[in-house]
Amino acid sequence: MTYDVSPVIEAWASARTRNAAEWTAGDLARAKGATRVSVVIPARNEEATVGAIVSTIARQLRTRVPLVDEIIVVDSRSTDGTALVARAAGARVVSQDDVTRGLPRMEGKGDALWAGLAASTGDVVAFVDGDLHDFSPHFVTGLLGPLLTDQSVAFVKGFYHRPLHRATGTEPDGGGRVTELTARPLINLFWPELAGVVQPLAGEYAGRRSVLERIPFVSGYGVEIAMLIDLLDEVGLDALAQVDLGERHHRHQSTEALGRMAAQIMVTAWGRLHRRGLVTDPNPPSTLMTQFRRGGSEALPRLDREIVVHDTGITERPPLAQVRNRMVKLAAA
Repeated sequence: MTYDVSPVIEAWASARTRNAAEWTAGDLARAKGATRVSVVIPARNEEATVGAIVSTIARQLRTRVPLVDEIIVVDSRSTDGTALVARAAGARVVSQDDVTRGLPRMEGKGDALWAGLAASTGDVVAFVDGDLHDFSPHFVTGLLGPLLTDQSVAFVKGFYHRPLHRATGTEPDGGGRVTELTARPLINLFWPELAGVVQPLAGEYAGRRSVLERIPFVSGYGVEIAMLIDLLDEVGLDALAQVDLGERHHRHQSTEALGRMAAQIMVTAWGRLHRRGLVTDPNPPSTLMTQFRRGGSEALPRLDREIVVHDTGITERPPLAQVRNRMVKLAAA
C-alpha cells in the first residue's frame, strides 16, 4: 500500500529541488560578487581520477570563468601518486595529517573533509569526491547555484542517477544500495522531515562556511547522514536544498564493504538519537561486525580464513569553530 506524500516533504521538495542546468558558470561568477568559493576534494589513492577532476575545475571554472577561487585536494594517507597528480593538475594539496597535527588521529573520509574545511578559505565550500569518472563542471556549478543566488539557502546536497555495471548488464539506478537499504529507512523512521532528500549519502554537497564550521564531522561512512541530521537541527529544513546533477559514474564497492558502511551509518544514527534523548540506554551499541567470506567446500566457516571481524565504531571531529584557536597555536608551534 502506498500513501500520499507528506505536505511538509512535498512543499520542501517543490521549493528546494533544482536542476544543475539552471545556471551557467558565467551566471554564477557574476552573482557571487565578493564571495570566495572553495572546492575541496578528499582523495585516498585516487591517482587514476583526481587529475581529470582538478584540471576540469581549474580550466573551466577558475581560468576560463572566475568562479572557483581555490581547489584543495586533501591527501588522505595515499600510497600512490594522488598528491603528485593533483598538484600537477592545478590543486593545492594538503595532507590530512598535517592539517590535524596535534589533534587526536582519526580514520576515514569525514576527517579528510574536516581537514579540507580547515585548510580552505572560501565563504562557500563545495565538496566533490575524488573517484568520479567523466567529471563535468556542472557538478560544481549545480552545487553552487542555490547558494550564490539565494541567501536563505545554507547547504546544498547533490543527487543523480548512479548506474551499476554488472557482468549481466547495467542497472540505470542500481547504485546507492546502502541508501535504500539502510539510510532511507532510518531517515523515514526517525527524521521524516528529511525524507524528501533523494540521496542522503551523496558525496557531492556544498555549504556556507559559517554553517559548516558549527557542526561536527563523523570520522567514517556516517559523515553524510550525520551532516544532514545536524544541519536539520542547526539551521532547519528550509535552509537545505538539493540539486539534480544528472548521472554519476564511480567505482563500486564490494558487498562486504557496503555492509561495513551500513553498520557505521546505523551507529551514527544511534548516536544522534541518543543525543536527542530518544535512546535512554547509556551504553553504546556493540560496534564489532562479524562477516563471512564463504567459498570453501567446508560445511562450517573456518575461523582462520572465512570469518572477519571489523570495528565499525565512529569518532568525531568537533565543530571547527570550537577548535580553530587551538589549531592556530599548534601551527605556530
